[in-house]
Amino acid sequence: MNDQTHDPGKPTEHPAAEWRGPAREKLDERPLLTTPPPRTRRWRWVLVAVVVVTAAALAAWFWFGRGAEDTTKAGRGKGDASARPIPVVAAAARKGNINVYIDALGTVTPRNTVVVHPRVDGQLMTVAFREGQDVKAGDLLAQIDPRPFEVMLTQANGQMAHDQAQLKNAQLDLERYRTLLSQDSVSKQIVDTQEALVRQYQGTVATDQGAIDNAKLQLTYARITAPISGRVGLRQVDPGNIVHASDSNGLVVIAQIKPVTVIYPIPEDNVPRIVKRTQSGEEVAVDAYDRGGKNKLATGHLLTFDNQIDTTTGTVKLKAEFPNQDGALFPNQFVNVRMGVETHQDATLVPTAAIQRGAPGTFVFLVKPDQTVSVTPVKVGTVEGETTEVLSGIEPGNQVVVDGADKLREGSKIELIDAAARAAQSSAPQKGPRSGKSADGKDGQGRRSKSGG
Repeated sequence: MNDQTHDPGKPTEHPAAEWRGPAREKLDERPLLTTPPPRTRRWRWVLVAVVVVTAAALAAWFWFGRGAEDTTKAGRGKGDASARPIPVVAAAARKGNINVYIDALGTVTPRNTVVVHPRVDGQLMTVAFREGQDVKAGDLLAQIDPRPFEVMLTQANGQMAHDQAQLKNAQLDLERYRTLLSQDSVSKQIVDTQEALVRQYQGTVATDQGAIDNAKLQLTYARITAPISGRVGLRQVDPGNIVHASDSNGLVVIAQIKPVTVIYPIPEDNVPRIVKRTQSGEEVAVDAYDRGGKNKLATGHLLTFDNQIDTTTGTVKLKAEFPNQDGALFPNQFVNVRMGVETHQDATLVPTAAIQRGAPGTFVFLVKPDQTVSVTPVKVGTVEGETTEVLSGIEPGNQVVVDGADKLREGSKIELIDAAARAAQSSAPQKGPRSGKSADGKDGQGRRSKSGG
């Protein structure tokens, strides 16, 4: 028990109050954490951004501005058209004739194709051809067993002899009846009946003759011959098999390839020119090239063209014939066809290498008398290999650049050289080390080894 008396006039002093006071004082005496205000942090990030942008600008100037400056200096020293002429090869435009060709894709087709079928049934005894052999019309291809047909022929001959004997006897009786009729010994009816019997036997003999001819024909069909000249394919039936006239595959296929034809489509827009050429009586030459279009296989002429245009493709089919004596064209072979349809007379011709294409369209670099070039737009016509027809833009005799045009522009100064010198200059090896390397290349190899390892 606490014996101390409580004075109501004084404030009550609580022990907890006395303890909290010193604790608050100690809390205020602790060092506070130094946290910068938000404005200070914002300025710090702005400063970092300014530094990064400045560094990027300096790097861009170093790489691009310095490189452009070096290029400009190099251009002033070397590449300026007004400072140094550019060596080029030029050729003169000329007048001449150029052929107009139509290119198409064609398929080699045999002039005639025959599937050889047996015409009688029987056992195939022998095959007289070699696969891939060239045969002529009438050559023996195979032999069917002829014995059944020989028996049929013998039977027909026997029946013929029997019926001929009956006919002879009826004719003799008819002569006797006619004599008796003249003596009024028999009636007219008997004579008429005998005449009808004679005609009946005559019909029988004619039927027997047909049977004989049929037996001979069957015997002939037992010997299978080539109906056309050409090359035989692979044998479809081996000897010893029973063959029938109704077999769908047949014995062998013969294709006539000397001469051979090529069928190819062309656009319908070219039909009037071809019709005009054929109606004039001129022979239209046609060349056949291989799949790559580089090697010419054969030369022939236009044979005919179809009588209607295919509405689904807008083309018409043409057929050309080739002698093909060397066998260069094979049935169903894919070929590139080139057909000449007309010739342009007195055209302005330039080398194909002189024709340039760019922003102005189709143009050439025209050589001026002051040894400069001018970009001259031209209109191109027919192209035949290394020669191109120019319809407008230049005249015969004008000099045009054919080699070295990649470095030219309007007004560039040039130095004309011949083609041989240009080829020697382009093939000559470069002199001196490249990219700061030594002549033996050791320095460059050392750098590669360091960077690689």
